[in-house]
Amino acid sequence: MPDRSSSPALRRGLKVLGTLLITLSAISPASSVFIIAPGVVGQAGSGAFWSFVVAAVVGVFMAFVYAELASAYPLSGGEYAIVARTLGRLPGFVTLGLLLVTQLLIIAVIALGVGTYLEVLFPGLNGPVVAAVATAGATALAVFDVKLNAWITGIFLVIELAALAVVSALGLFDPARPLGDLLTEPVNAAGPVSFGVITAAAAVAIFSYNGYGSAVYFGEETDDAHRGIARAILWALAITVCAELIPVTAVLLGAPSLPDLFAADNMMSHFVAGQAGSAVNTVISLAVALAILNAVLAIILITSRMVFSTGRDTAWPGTVSRALAAIHPGTGTPWVATVVTGAFATALCFADKDFLLVVTATSIVAVYAALCLAVLAGRRNGTTAHAAYRMPWFPVAPVLALGALAYVVWTNFLDPVVGRPSLAITAGIGVAAALYYALVVRRRGAWVLRGPEDPVPADTAPR
Repeated sequence: MPDRSSSPALRRGLKVLGTLLITLSAISPASSVFIIAPGVVGQAGSGAFWSFVVAAVVGVFMAFVYAELASAYPLSGGEYAIVARTLGRLPGFVTLGLLLVTQLLIIAVIALGVGTYLEVLFPGLNGPVVAAVATAGATALAVFDVKLNAWITGIFLVIELAALAVVSALGLFDPARPLGDLLTEPVNAAGPVSFGVITAAAAVAIFSYNGYGSAVYFGEETDDAHRGIARAILWALAITVCAELIPVTAVLLGAPSLPDLFAADNMMSHFVAGQAGSAVNTVISLAVALAILNAVLAIILITSRMVFSTGRDTAWPGTVSRALAAIHPGTGTPWVATVVTGAFATALCFADKDFLLVVTATSIVAVYAALCLAVLAGRRNGTTAHAAYRMPWFPVAPVLALGALAYVVWTNFLDPVVGRPSLAITAGIGVAAALYYALVVRRRGAWVLRGPEDPVPADTAPR
């Protein structure tokens, strides 16, 4: 009779609040408002208000999808583990390939923003070096107990939200124009804004909200995960929409001159400095730098759980899989996976930022689409029948979300600078992952999808 042992299991200790704090930190509303929102405003002008509203509606659809799937499979593998169990192993492995590349690169993309906002105090900083130091430091913290990291990210998150509250107050308490102007007469630098421009800008706004589904990665460390993770996802979206939409609206209402705002190199800092002075702008800039650091820590925590899961599922050669699936006996965290994640992300901080942006720009669209298909398939084939949460008005959310994602793909295809190359790279990563699965993993017969309670048969254990 073959020996059987439990697969590596993470330590449960997080409450839903702790999971929510890490998830919100990964989204980093302040970073979105100061780094991503200006791109939306630059395109849609004051119509950015409607762009963020449209993006919020799409976010609700995707949050419903995430919540149902995560309540069925609250696993550290996240999206790839869900897709593999509902659509099949090949789509799951392709999803893994997209996420593995994207998540590692996103850490570097975000970390490269730290130096930009620290320059208010330390001019002339070397951006890649600052990013690498920040990533290495965050990696060291991420090895420690996840409850400690939940508290750390929570404290940083409070500072981040306080900074956004200040920005909101500067615009809402001293508006330069009525809300009706944003609702009925949106304009950008070129004049009146069409609905087409607003919806095109919404494609960018969708990404500013992205990250609420990351709560699923802590499903194996959260108490009552089958119910709690769904709540964390829905709360994360609601808080994120408020934390981003309100300050963006406040800036559009409070800016004394919209043309000057649209022409500014750093729109949000231009607004804060103009309304409250350079001292307040310096404080807010430091808070944004802290928010970016917090996001780096949170995303390393998330990505390392996925990397750990790939080891447990024997996605790699035996020695590599065993190492990645190791759990520290003291902290109960996937320490090797965390160190590996941090090391790759630190090295990527020295890559060209434009290259990083092109590679990561559209892969999340493919992952979202896979999840929409997964929730439809799960209802049909019964693989999600045990889910503790069932979305309302099924299948409205996944069908409409797929329509919105198709529009995003189309708008990216029309962009020859970033969008079209990014779509090609996304397709290339998917093909490479499929080939690796077909030629290596499937032939070896070693990709076994496991959860924390699943036994490891002797004939399929990592070799």
